[in-house]
Formats: sequence, C-alpha cells, structure tokens
Amino acid sequence: MVTVRVTLTETDVELRDGRTLRAYEACPEGSESGLAVVWHHGTPNVGTPPEPLFAASARHGIRWISYDRPGYGGSTPHPGRDVGSAAADVAAVADALGVDRFAVMGSSGGGPHALACAALLPERVQAVVCAAGLAPFDAPGLDWFAGMAPAGAAELRAAVRGREALEKLLAASEFDPEIFTPADHAALGAAWRWLATVAGEALRGGIGGMVDDDLAYVAPWGFDPARVTTPTLVLHGDRDRVVPSGHGAWLARNCGPAAELWARPDDGHISVLNSSEQALAWLRRVTG
Repeated sequence: MVTVRVTLTETDVELRDGRTLRAYEACPEGSESGLAVVWHHGTPNVGTPPEPLFAASARHGIRWISYDRPGYGGSTPHPGRDVGSAAADVAAVADALGVDRFAVMGSSGGGPHALACAALLPERVQAVVCAAGLAPFDAPGLDWFAGMAPAGAAELRAAVRGREALEKLLAASEFDPEIFTPADHAALGAAWRWLATVAGEALRGGIGGMVDDDLAYVAPWGFDPARVTTPTLVLHGDRDRVVPSGHGAWLARNCGPAAELWARPDDGHISVLNSSEQALAWLRRVTG
C-alpha cells in the first residue's frame, strides 16, 4: 500500500441564513495548487474527503473539498431542502476556501447533488463525475424502482409517503446485507472499508440527515438534468441493487450533450468505485 501525506483541514462555514456547514479540504502532497474536486457523499455518510482516492489524487494533482450535507456531522439541519440546494451550499464553501472553479464528484446519493452543482453553477463547475447516482423520481420513461433491492425500495417508498412514515420505518429497520452484491462486499472488505467508517459517524448523530436526503430524492430536485452541459461522466455498475443501472443509463441520456456512460457489467453499488481512479484521470483530461 502506498502511503500518501495529506494535509486535512476542517472549517465551519457560516451561511447568511444562520446555518453552519462543516467543510473539509484535503491536499495530498504535491496537489496543493492542483485541480480542486468537490466530493459529494452518499446516504448516510459524513463528508470527509474520500480517503481511498488520496493516492490516485496525488498522482493526478487533485485536491479535495467536501462538506457534511445539512443534518450530518457538523452541519446544521435544513429540513425541506431539495437536491438543488446543494449548489448554493457548495458555492458558499468554495468561496470560504478561496476556490473559484472546480470539478465535482458524487457517489450514490452524492451523485444527484454533484449534478445539481453542474447544472446550477455552470460558470464554476468544470466537469462532473456521477457514480452510482439516482435519477430524478419523475424521470420520464424510467421504472424508478425496477431492480432495486427490497430493503432500499421500501425505504424510498416510505419517503414518498412522507417524513413520518420514513422516520417510523428507519427507526424499526436494520441494515440488510443483501442490498449489496458479492463484489460490493469484497470492496467493503478492502479499499472501500472507509465507507463503513463515514456511515457510522453519520448515524451516531441520528437519522435526520438521512431522512432529509431520502425525502429530497423523491421530491422535485429543483433543477433539470438537461441543464448539465459541462463534461459529465456517469459511472454505474450493471449489477447495482441499491441504485439500479437504469438510473445511470437515464442520466447519461438526459444530462446534456457532453455526458458519457461507463457501464461496468460485473460491478454493484460499491465495487463500481474501484473505477474511481480512472474517473480521476478522466477529470484531469477533460479539465486540461
């Protein structure tokens, strides 16, 4: 294993509406002046930058910016937020850290939030990677729940019924390992075991952030994916049981003319992240 020296800083960003966002900046050695990439975490996670990608980001001269979405970690809850609200939050974080232009990358539930930044901050976002990300709930022509593992589908169907139904279900449910494929479990036992750490940190603070995320996924997003015109990479595993591959295919067709799909036939929801190093190389290439 390659050890990379990383400078990690935390900053509390005060917003005009009185909320606070816990922001992070991670600079692998040699990347201090390199391409800034804003990481959007999944559900439920906190927003610390993606440790499994530090070695690759050092090679590509990439530094990470990230934040806890509202209701997670050190960030103030923002009940009723939509997916599109991530754009204003990211702009505030980037301003506080003195970053003008940047790329964005999101995994799972972070994928739609990354797309929101690309759609709503076109003058600042240089490129976007959406890995295993959801499509809009009202996506035309998409059977949204088709291929979704029963536990995940039940959670999101509860979100459709509203906050009370979702909170009741989450309070009574336990993690179902069957939502992941054997390849996913292998990835969680190797490079991506870090995800278990950030998920545990998120849930120690309660389920509030998770509830607000799920409600946002099944409500209007606050932007049209067709407004994403920056170079866009949709990375998706064909065996994904959490966010079925039809979501990725829909996003690739509907995120403007600059979107491309990397479909990984043997991967699930987590193991597809093993292609993230290639995605970072793609980011570097398209941003010059």
